[in-house]
Amino acid sequence: MGNSTVAAFVLTPYGQMGVLRYLYLTLTLLWYSLIMVANSSLVGVICRDRSLHEPMYLLLCSLFVNEMYGSTTVYPGLVAHMLWEGHRVSLTHCLLQVFCLYSSASVEMCSLSAMAYDRYVSICHPLRYHTVMNTRRVCAAIALIWICSLLHFTVSFSFTARLDFCGSSMDKLFCDQYLLIELACSLSTLSNVLDLLFAVTSIFLPLMLLLFSYVKILSVCRKMSGEGKLKAVGTCVPQVVSLANLLGGCLYHFADTRLDLTEGRIPEELRAVLSVYLLLCQPLLSPLMYGLNLSKIRKACRRLMARR
Repeated sequence: MGNSTVAAFVLTPYGQMGVLRYLYLTLTLLWYSLIMVANSSLVGVICRDRSLHEPMYLLLCSLFVNEMYGSTTVYPGLVAHMLWEGHRVSLTHCLLQVFCLYSSASVEMCSLSAMAYDRYVSICHPLRYHTVMNTRRVCAAIALIWICSLLHFTVSFSFTARLDFCGSSMDKLFCDQYLLIELACSLSTLSNVLDLLFAVTSIFLPLMLLLFSYVKILSVCRKMSGEGKLKAVGTCVPQVVSLANLLGGCLYHFADTRLDLTEGRIPEELRAVLSVYLLLCQPLLSPLMYGLNLSKIRKACRRLMARR
């Protein structure tokens, strides 16, 4: 880490909350509790029910763990800043939060991509499914997704951690990589390039595999009968909704931080809420979409409740 002249950053949106902070605090605690209960419950169901020890559900289990990982990176910090005055976050904590958030985003995108590929093999090559997508390969793929996501961002993060920071005010409810680079005493071209490279390899490349999978699925579905087509499309709907929500949140984040397209155009209170849109919706959308829409998970939940 560089010899920074700044030991802590001030997250300015918290100072605009006023007396409503206690309402926001209560809602944040309830929302975080709901996220943790929903995701951990489904992880428990998948782990305990042997009928769910299949590739698709193992990938889902990894996705739910990632939702808890990403949420825990931010929500306790939100609660702490709403409780205490000052709204200061140390440089070390800020860098740690950035690392966890970006690695979680990478795991999320890669997991959705792997799930799309799973559906592609299942629908387009059903006879080869158990050969291509066996349990051992899927477990290896999950481990690879997590390891690569963590190591991948470590490269970009290591350069950001070495920067000297002169500015201390951050117009965000949590720490952000790009805003950290902007607060550096001298802008590092290499840090900007690595930040862009992370976005390309963590979002663009998995998105290409995901789009390839869905294009192939759609081409096969066109040749199916009405009932088979509905069944095939139905298994992909939760992934499409989750992906659309993720990409929408990423686009807003890019427009807000990189392009400043939202500053002055929408109320600051709404802008603050939209800045955490992905952290509000995505961690709860995943368990709702997959827990309620997949009949096998619903049946496993009922079996577990009946035993108790």
